[in-house]
Amino acid sequence: MKNQRILSHFHESAELKMIAAELLAEPIEQAIELMFSALSNGNKILACGNGGSAADCQHFAAELVGRFERERLPLPAMALTVDSSILTAVANDYSFQEVFAKQVQAFGQAGDILLAISTSGNSVSVINAVNAALERDMRVIGLTGKGGGEMQHVLTEADVHICVPHERTARIQEVHLLTIHCLCDGIDAALFGGDADE
Repeated sequence: MKNQRILSHFHESAELKMIAAELLAEPIEQAIELMFSALSNGNKILACGNGGSAADCQHFAAELVGRFERERLPLPAMALTVDSSILTAVANDYSFQEVFAKQVQAFGQAGDILLAISTSGNSVSVINAVNAALERDMRVIGLTGKGGGEMQHVLTEADVHICVPHERTARIQEVHLLTIHCLCDGIDAALFGGDADE
């Protein structure tokens, strides 16, 4: 069957999402509460990640600054993956491992949130950003997979770890995107109550 390979992607993704729903609902709810509290207090959310995770950061920031499913005032969120001059300057003058940490040091303040995305949990540039955030008394929400990698060891009890129970990067990224949509919906509901169509 020529499309069996395609069907297997859909089946594996759907199966993982149902398993992940049971495991991740609580940490996602905790992350929503953390983000809601920060935004309510006038703080902001910074996001970092590499590759597909960089795209997820930009997606998340766009949903908050623009809108998710309802009209509202813009919410302060920034993807640390988009300024090519900062990224190339830091990578060239220091190392790529510092491209996010330097921005956290520049823009992060106590009470802000860092959304740190790494499918393996081992991205050094993301881990360095997490450490920089913790040094600035920020809270961190880590999105990982593959057991959590190094990130699980640097996060504190005040942070939230959302670890997708899978080893395949594509499947992890699919659940990360769904998680981001849950975060955006949860933030809107916490800020404004009810459903988008009410």
